[in-house]
Amino acid sequence: MNPETAASSSVPAVPFSDDVWEDLLNYIEEKRVIPIVGPELLKVDTEKGPQLLIVWLAEKLAARLNVDVSLLAQPLELNDVVCAYLVNHGRREEAYTRLRTIMREAAFPPPLPLRQLAEITDFNLYVSMTFDPLLEQAINQVRFGGAANTEVIAYAPNRVVDLPVERDDLQRPVVYHLLGRLSASPTYVISDEDMLEFVCALQSEHLTPEKLFHALEHNHLLVIGSDFSNWLARLFLRMTKRRRLSDPRDVGEILADSHSMRDVRLVSFLQQVSVRTRMFTGAEEFVAELHRRWMARRASAAPVGGSASPLRFLPPAREMPENAVFISYAREDLPAVQKLKAALDAAGITTWFDMDRLESGDDYDRKIRGNIARCSFFLPVISATTQRRHEGYFRREWSYAVDRTRGMADGAVFILPIAIDGTTESDAVTPEKFKAVHFARLPGGEPPPGVSPRLNLPSVCSNSFPPAAHEPHPHDRGTRRHR
Repeated sequence: MNPETAASSSVPAVPFSDDVWEDLLNYIEEKRVIPIVGPELLKVDTEKGPQLLIVWLAEKLAARLNVDVSLLAQPLELNDVVCAYLVNHGRREEAYTRLRTIMREAAFPPPLPLRQLAEITDFNLYVSMTFDPLLEQAINQVRFGGAANTEVIAYAPNRVVDLPVERDDLQRPVVYHLLGRLSASPTYVISDEDMLEFVCALQSEHLTPEKLFHALEHNHLLVIGSDFSNWLARLFLRMTKRRRLSDPRDVGEILADSHSMRDVRLVSFLQQVSVRTRMFTGAEEFVAELHRRWMARRASAAPVGGSASPLRFLPPAREMPENAVFISYAREDLPAVQKLKAALDAAGITTWFDMDRLESGDDYDRKIRGNIARCSFFLPVISATTQRRHEGYFRREWSYAVDRTRGMADGAVFILPIAIDGTTESDAVTPEKFKAVHFARLPGGEPPPGVSPRLNLPSVCSNSFPPAAHEPHPHDRGTRRHR
């Protein structure tokens, strides 16, 4: 703990009113809130009982580096361990690779507060102030059954690493490690010197992740479980808001941790200067209450009287599952494809499509060609867009699918075209092989109300169909050709 904080008298905590919670939930539902997750939320079960991960790591790192901890302040901090190691002429790089080994061997499950934050599905961007992988693991566990569908991005002082698109256009949840991510290389913060380098780089004109900072500037922030010192807290707020904290602004922040309210100077500064900043005592308590209220609101909004819930789109895994149905589409049709995937998922049909649409490079092409060679069915999405575009990577995918059918028996069903608008078989600008098959029609990618998407597709499109009967693509490396 910061010595200045420890010496300060405690400020009486003022509980949030129901109106404050309701306002926060409204902002969250409108996706105008970004959680910034700090180390206080990472309490893990160790041989000594529950401990903060950062303290446990400091103890383990000291043991690995043979650092005498008897002269160090308790509880241990990584910075103190690293500095003591360097004083004894240790190599700085060894601390980072040892930490990576320690974390890999520990294999801690994600703590409850991280899982609770992950369940709040209105959050699509999380900023992590720690280097461990527990937050992305929590999101993958809660939302994707353990599949690695969360986008993970880490800042580094020597290069700009930004969000791939503007925050409103993100198609999958993103965890952005603002202070670097666990690695064998010294590319993340474990010491005060590291923190200094990261803060200087983040404020540099040429090293600022602009899309991320634009999102932080224009959204409400939940700074949960930070271990910021008095001045670092002020600097962080100023850095994210990119203007004087006393200037009028439409968004605010909540600081929820165990020490900010005990720091009289920090509280006084924020009360006088940053009137849009609120403070809550206890990071875990804040997350638990937010989670409880969000779940209660979600339950109260659930449909009654047997009406169907809206289908939930889950982004496809980065790697195609075995025997999945491959969806091929033009990028302009992505919203309809998302609805189509949600409907097929709800019907128990495993689907996959490439959401990143890289459309370049030999490695990418081999990956897509290999996926088409081993998918169970191929669903080309036909639309006015595909009619208009006579060039596009989706047409290459169509060609690979037609090539695969050449090794199949007559009458074998593999290509199942889906029309998402009024495009007809006779008018469709598609390979002749497509026109020989009746087009299933799902306007906008959605089945008619009350109708299962399994019934809208040919009956062969089910997980029970034996995909091994299909012929692998002859160019797919490592597959066996059937005679």
